[in-house]
Amino acid sequence: MTTVADRSAGRTAMALRNLYVVRFAFALVWAILLFLTQPATSPLGTALLVIYPLFDVAAALVDLRSTTARPTAALYVNLVLSLLTAVGLAVTASSGVPAALRVWGAWAITAGIVQLIVGVSRRSLGGQWAMILSGGISAVAGTAFIVQAGTPAASLTNLAGYALFGGIFFLVSALRLNRTVKSA
Repeated sequence: MTTVADRSAGRTAMALRNLYVVRFAFALVWAILLFLTQPATSPLGTALLVIYPLFDVAAALVDLRSTTARPTAALYVNLVLSLLTAVGLAVTASSGVPAALRVWGAWAITAGIVQLIVGVSRRSLGGQWAMILSGGISAVAGTAFIVQAGTPAASLTNLAGYALFGGIFFLVSALRLNRTVKSA
């Protein structure tokens, strides 16, 4: 017998699965573009840097509107952090790679913590261990970006790997959510 709660969990899992697949595809394309363009502080590099957190804003909005298992406060925090990051990157990218890495690093830390909180709160849906792990790794990577900003080897191309791994975690979570979708 399927209950209302089961159907609701199934709809939420399906919405999250679809969102996570789109997030994977975006991260893959973005990472490839960033790697191929070898951005420094060019207009194209700045545009690529700003687009990523803006996509995160859009994803948070879709999440807020399409799922019932939403830790609303955390998603709103993520939305604000990503919007501030996009503005911060637009402003600091012309100041050089170290400044952009520091802004990105601070965002990776805070967004990672939020992702970890959201993943833990949604663990009953299944497939969230990848989001929890990704959130923790994001916080560590953000710290590494801030440290790297102070070195002569500071480069924005490392962000491509960060995005790609994050996308892979979204894909893994999407695949794991299929169990919830199929059982609902």
